[in-house]
Amino acid sequence: MLRNLLTSLACCAALASSAADVWVEAEAFTRKGGWVVDQQFADLMGSSYLMAHGLGRQVADAETTVTVPEDGRYDVYVRTYNWTAPWTSAEGPGAFRVRVGGKTLPARLGCTGSAWEWQKAGSVKLRKGETSLALHDLTGFNGRCDALLLTTDASPVLPDGGDELAAMRRHALGLDTVAPDTASYDMVVVGGGIAGMCAAVSAARNGMKVALVNDRPVLGGNNSAEVRVHLGGHIELGPNKGLGRMIREFGHSRRGNAMPADYYEDERKQEFIDNEPGVTLYPSTRAFAVATTGGHIDAVSVRHIENARETVLRAPLFADCTGDGTIGWLAGADWTSGRESRAEYGEPLAPEQPDSLTMGASVQWYTRDDGHATRFPEFSYGLAFNDDNCERVTMGEWTWETGMNRDQIADAERIRDYGLMVIFSNWSHLKNHLKDNARWRNRSLDWAAYIAGKRESRRLLGDYILKQDDIDKGVFHEDASFCTSWSLDLHFADPKNSVHFPDNEFKAATKHIWVQPYAVPYRCLYSRNIDNLFMAGRNISVTHVALGTVRVMRTTGMMGEVVGMAAGLCKRHATTPRGVYQHHLPELCAMMREGAGRPADEVPDNQNFNRANHLLDAPRALGGKPL
Repeated sequence: MLRNLLTSLACCAALASSAADVWVEAEAFTRKGGWVVDQQFADLMGSSYLMAHGLGRQVADAETTVTVPEDGRYDVYVRTYNWTAPWTSAEGPGAFRVRVGGKTLPARLGCTGSAWEWQKAGSVKLRKGETSLALHDLTGFNGRCDALLLTTDASPVLPDGGDELAAMRRHALGLDTVAPDTASYDMVVVGGGIAGMCAAVSAARNGMKVALVNDRPVLGGNNSAEVRVHLGGHIELGPNKGLGRMIREFGHSRRGNAMPADYYEDERKQEFIDNEPGVTLYPSTRAFAVATTGGHIDAVSVRHIENARETVLRAPLFADCTGDGTIGWLAGADWTSGRESRAEYGEPLAPEQPDSLTMGASVQWYTRDDGHATRFPEFSYGLAFNDDNCERVTMGEWTWETGMNRDQIADAERIRDYGLMVIFSNWSHLKNHLKDNARWRNRSLDWAAYIAGKRESRRLLGDYILKQDDIDKGVFHEDASFCTSWSLDLHFADPKNSVHFPDNEFKAATKHIWVQPYAVPYRCLYSRNIDNLFMAGRNISVTHVALGTVRVMRTTGMMGEVVGMAAGLCKRHATTPRGVYQHHLPELCAMMREGAGRPADEVPDNQNFNRANHLLDAPRALGGKPL
């Protein structure tokens, strides 16, 4: 498929009428080598891209083969980004070169400039027919490549972004002349984290034909081995004790954040979805557009993050489990973000005045002991560490949190990059400059995430907005559904970190305010103005304060389970999510008491830390705290 795609790119209509052109999407390279596909910011910069995430060690070349349309001298342009530009004007660390037909072109790319831009790699004579193309990393420090253009045009017009670049890309890929695939389901669930997985399987077990769209190759979101956050919260609580048993079917047996990959048992999550015949998984596929009629979603358009194949998914029901509320936002759903004022909902924990602060995103990491002295390259790009402000640790987990004072969507790439920046900068100081570094002398960076673990961004508004008063007073609601079990856990910038890095903190702190388990209204799980949109996960209808207790992943999984049940009722009774509340609530309550999980005697209790006393999940020195 990828080979055919690249060949078709070479034969597409010329971007300039008299020129021969070859357009290549980097993420479509046949052999990725040590480069990774990063799709997190496609909505911001227009595409997925390849990144040399080597932790300071050069990664293997990414390679592919392209078809040259005619003999000639081709100029080679690369769209790239010098990712440390927000913090220094010096040449950045993400340098790489391009090799065409076995010839390495002269320019060092990705280490100059201040935004995503086209840079000229060099020129090369090529003969008509197939030739090789490679990206050669020089540093292992996250050089990135979006696309390449080989052209005989002496003065090509290369837009750096926006609608012009999007149109150019679609034309080069042939997307503006080829109709997308289409498919119809009873329900489309967008987001393959714990909430989305449970929503899809619960709906399927209630008679639905379901599409599950996940924009990564692995399932689980923050609980996957790509991010490595353990499952927080508790299941089988409150009036609906059947909820959450489903999570035992795939939940891991060992706790801890930023642990080795096998702790997160991604293969069990995959089996959980694969073994459900009513669920069709769209892996590595990202939603990018929504078609609506008034306050009703007709379809969601999705695109594969590597081969650009587009599909239109139609359904009478949709569930937004994206975390960012992406589907609701695209559809025009009511939403909010940041912190409400204390007066708006009468919340003592809210600030006097509303603001845009959110809980941040974590880029976790850990090191290994090699048993002998190791080296790490000098890394200093505008963030000065010294013996007074460095973090004298061998790993970083939930407390390494960035972007609390930035827009978690519009500034997402910068937030993630700052997470990488502080890891590399701090580790460089410990290895190369700390006066007494015996503790770190034999250690090497073993793993660091490049997928950021988000906590908060948009929240979609439903018929009910959960607030602190509900939780503090245990307010009863007739539509009580899943139970919270975590504390009111609201992160803020660590005051010690603020002293050294004011307004650029990368460490967080929290104060746990423990609460009794509380059953949240079903009305928080569907949109108040989009009539066929459910939501599950951290983007449900709650205030910033209330988010502190519902956002952990066992809890979000139970949200998804409820959504799947309600979707089944929508199909059975030809009604809407609101209609379930208005006309079929007793039936939903009976289903929630039973749960959608397999019978307890068929599911091993491998979650040996899911104990009744939720205080056992209080933070530990080296683990136990969720995102």
